[in-house]
Amino acid sequence: MNWFRTRHPVRPVLVTLGSAVLLAASVTVPSATAAVVEEQPRSSVALDWYDTTAATIAADAAPTQITNSRTWAVSWLAAARATRVVPSGVDRGDFQDAALASAVHDALVALVPSRTQELDAALRATLQGVPDGAAESKGVAAGARQARLVLAAREGDGLDPASVNAPFTVPPAAPGVWQPTPPAYAPAAQYGNRLARPFLLDSPDQYRLPAPPALDSARYRADLAEVRTHGAADSTVRTKRQTETATFWLGSSLTLYTEPLRVALARSPQSSAGRARLVALFHVASVDTQIATSDSKYAYLRWRPVTAIRTGSIAPDPTWTPLHTTPAHPDYPSGHNTYSGAAEAVLSALVGPRTAPFQLISPTAPGVTRTYTTWSRLSQENVDARVYSGIHTRSADEAGLVLGERVATHALRNAARLFGPL
Repeated sequence: MNWFRTRHPVRPVLVTLGSAVLLAASVTVPSATAAVVEEQPRSSVALDWYDTTAATIAADAAPTQITNSRTWAVSWLAAARATRVVPSGVDRGDFQDAALASAVHDALVALVPSRTQELDAALRATLQGVPDGAAESKGVAAGARQARLVLAAREGDGLDPASVNAPFTVPPAAPGVWQPTPPAYAPAAQYGNRLARPFLLDSPDQYRLPAPPALDSARYRADLAEVRTHGAADSTVRTKRQTETATFWLGSSLTLYTEPLRVALARSPQSSAGRARLVALFHVASVDTQIATSDSKYAYLRWRPVTAIRTGSIAPDPTWTPLHTTPAHPDYPSGHNTYSGAAEAVLSALVGPRTAPFQLISPTAPGVTRTYTTWSRLSQENVDARVYSGIHTRSADEAGLVLGERVATHALRNAARLFGPL
């Protein structure tokens, strides 16, 4: 049973985007009606630029994940706005393809100028497939205009690497209070996320989680006992499959969810405009979720399991070491799981909770391939993985899913603020 979801359920919500009524977080849809339609739109331009965006960020990635998420959000929000209204008298598909390519191109050139040559070549390739004429020229102009507008609107939003890792003064050591963790005892990271400007949240603390379980509660004692046994580097109870799960989900959530989102995009029957909205909403929700995550983390400053096990009052073990190195920020909630919760909510709302089987690989688990048919399975593996890695308590993981779902549902409800009424 998911303790946090049971105590703090996410309410179902109906979201309207365009003419479709979309089911958002925690709504159960019968599998017979939830299957993703496999019909393909007339153009692959959205997929081409999805791949171009992924390659651009991978080639010149910022050192902070939220900065890279912002790059996705800005470029695809520009594309969604540029493709939204088609001028009269031009071919809709040609206009939308040109507008999407132009918007993503111009935003990426501004944000990742080192890739200008590759991006220019990608734009030329797209426009070669669009007939010359008013649809193409007006689409290019619309994309360029929206890229300028979104870039200007997001200037100074506090999501650059220096702002994200703003200095944080560590409080004096005390039971339950976060302290730098071994082996590096690095300074706190990502504190500045909670100071950044969200896309759609009214404030970073709008969905702040309730306090984590008390240190003397049965829940926390059970959490810590599970991490101690299953998350230790030398655990004798963690299975081979559990170790694989921990290693598979160890890397960047942005990287690990790039393929699932692409699967959803490829299987979507929507036009370039609809596909642009899907990618934009996914990454806007991701950015806002990461901002909200840091708000809760630094509001509660819950110590990490390694600190609790080595120095706490419950059978301290000064030599205990987690399977994987603990990240340099507080335990509650788990950032991997807030990301998963947001991704699950957006994908379930926009393409349904189930899909045909797809395979996923991980850069941190070479040679391992896993197959999925639901987005929720990704979330559940993330919950387990952070416990088996020895770096999070299960309650921090489960709370993370809830926070991500809530922020993503907010984004879906407020989509008109991003794109305008349709």
